[in-house]
Amino acid sequence: MILIADGGSTNTTWCLLNNGKNELVFQTEGYHPFFVDTEYITQSLRENLPQKIKDVADQVANIYFYSAGGGYSQESDGILIKGISNLFNIAKIIVETDLLAAARALLKHEKGFAAILGTGTNTCIYNGKDVVHNIESLGFLLGDEGSGSYIGKKLIGDYIRGYMPSNVKNEFFNEFKLSPEEILNNVYTSQTANAYCASFSNFVGSNLESNTYYYQLVYNSFQDLFKNIVTNYPDYEKYSFNCIGSIAYYFQTVLEKVAFENGMQIGKIYKNPMEGLIEFHLKS
Repeated sequence: MILIADGGSTNTTWCLLNNGKNELVFQTEGYHPFFVDTEYITQSLRENLPQKIKDVADQVANIYFYSAGGGYSQESDGILIKGISNLFNIAKIIVETDLLAAARALLKHEKGFAAILGTGTNTCIYNGKDVVHNIESLGFLLGDEGSGSYIGKKLIGDYIRGYMPSNVKNEFFNEFKLSPEEILNNVYTSQTANAYCASFSNFVGSNLESNTYYYQLVYNSFQDLFKNIVTNYPDYEKYSFNCIGSIAYYFQTVLEKVAFENGMQIGKIYKNPMEGLIEFHLKS
């Protein structure tokens, strides 16, 4: 009996595999080890794991936890391992990067380019087994171009600085009823500021066709992704752009345009990697 977990910053999707079958898929909140600690993870799992999982916790032999923030250091991986092992005390917990999850889900054992565009951003060249080239995304504070948090930061930055067209500013205020001061306070006091900023990308998506401001914001965010990251991979044009994540999924038409303008064709776009990961692990 094994558990697979796709751990993003906002949500974690889990799947229980038993005797070669998918028995249960469920969700908890996200556990990015840069933003939460061991105690937080343990308490959240105690509150949110389905009873069926709690009942078989002592029978789970392996947990493959693909994590946003995983694979950076023993210390950050240890936060995840300890937090999870408090509920699954006999399981061997293997922490892998969410980037490897994306590559395995999208490409299985084929070589290619794989990316994540969700709350955060990540990209790589995959050789069919391992990630062999990764340009650092720099994370929420310094990079993550093209991600939900990046789009959200651009949006709220324009609002706070007064750069929005007046009708967009009115739409924004009518939706959120937040002053610039309240937003700044929320960002700088939130334990999960990346997810908070990313939440505003939903508003952009809902209004994408209503005003060129929204389209241009997403377009510019994706152009930043290609300029600062994607086009810096050697021979990047020979690959198709394969991507996991809600931002890629919901803004696919904009992403396709930007990719084409930068010499790449769109390949597979999945909202989440779990279906592909299940297939990968059942056949591995």
